[in-house]
Amino acid sequence: MVSQSIIRLARSEIKGLQPCIHGGEIWKYYPQHGNILDFSSNTNPLGPPSKAIEAVKRNLWKIPFYPDSDSISLREAISNYIGNVGTENIIVGNGSTEVIYLFCEVFIRSGDEAIIPIPTFGEYENTVKKAGGIPKYLKLDSSFRIEPEKLLREVRPKTKAIFLCNPNNPTGSLISNDELSKIIENVEAIVFVDEDFIEFVDEEVSLISRIKTYKNLFVLRSFTKFFGLTGLRVGYGVSNEEIIKLLFRGKLPWNVNCLAQVAAIAALQDAEYMEKTRRLIREERKFLLENLSKIRGLKVFPSHANFILIDVRETGFTSIQLKDEMLKRGILIRDCSSFKGLDEYYIRIAVRTRYENERLLTALRNIINSS
Repeated sequence: MVSQSIIRLARSEIKGLQPCIHGGEIWKYYPQHGNILDFSSNTNPLGPPSKAIEAVKRNLWKIPFYPDSDSISLREAISNYIGNVGTENIIVGNGSTEVIYLFCEVFIRSGDEAIIPIPTFGEYENTVKKAGGIPKYLKLDSSFRIEPEKLLREVRPKTKAIFLCNPNNPTGSLISNDELSKIIENVEAIVFVDEDFIEFVDEEVSLISRIKTYKNLFVLRSFTKFFGLTGLRVGYGVSNEEIIKLLFRGKLPWNVNCLAQVAAIAALQDAEYMEKTRRLIREERKFLLENLSKIRGLKVFPSHANFILIDVRETGFTSIQLKDEMLKRGILIRDCSSFKGLDEYYIRIAVRTRYENERLLTALRNIINSS
């Protein structure tokens, strides 16, 4: 009786939420399968920069103190890294996911709508719902490309935000600057462009330099993917000063810990690490795309990121069956059936080192050829 009355006190938006499924479930499978090679998490295979690790060690003395709640030094480092963007245009979060939740908490009210092209990162949907908003899903075309005209036809007076992941997770597809500009220039809603994987892209397509031109543009970045600071949780948003001021009013105090801040600052100063990462991903992405396409039954989609989406229906396996078979061989891949807009025949794999990629290819060949 008491527990039922307590449940009734909870917000209906929270009671209706379902946890978002992610890759990187390494701790879930570690006890049963031992040392696992993780292709389900789209993080830098090199791990974090050595300069970041050294910075953490040098700054352990800061642990007894509160961190800088405004992350001033880190915002200055990000400003220098981006160029032509001041600290007043930057907000830092406990991972980019916290910034997504903060954005919706500030800008989405009950009954507001947010357009979300699918398939894409599942937390956009949950953050909108948590704030009381209504997600409006837009199916990408057969090549997982955005269609600006189709999207613009879906915009209504209640549309307060449009979420665009570029390059998109899990498809690896890229939206051109012209397509993005067409969308931004023709809506009053805030266009939230998630660039968490942008540093893996060969060409220059970031919209950060246009945040002062477009007053309805918000750009998200992360230290999780490219810089490998996954467990420290650091992300940031870039927009015009008015939007950033509003986000600061809603931000939790001390949201980024002291070690995460110094590690992120050091990572931005490691040019050698950044160049090595770009070279590795460029070479190994090409290697995987070419060799995966040669395996019977795999339909491999082109990618601009550090991961690859694959349709496996012609192999005779579902995504979960293939995931289970790969786990028996100590390799974890991403079953994509949890992505809205995909069925039970898609997997996603991360781009890793040559030795690791060859292990993945060998395992896939053996499983598929023996079926």
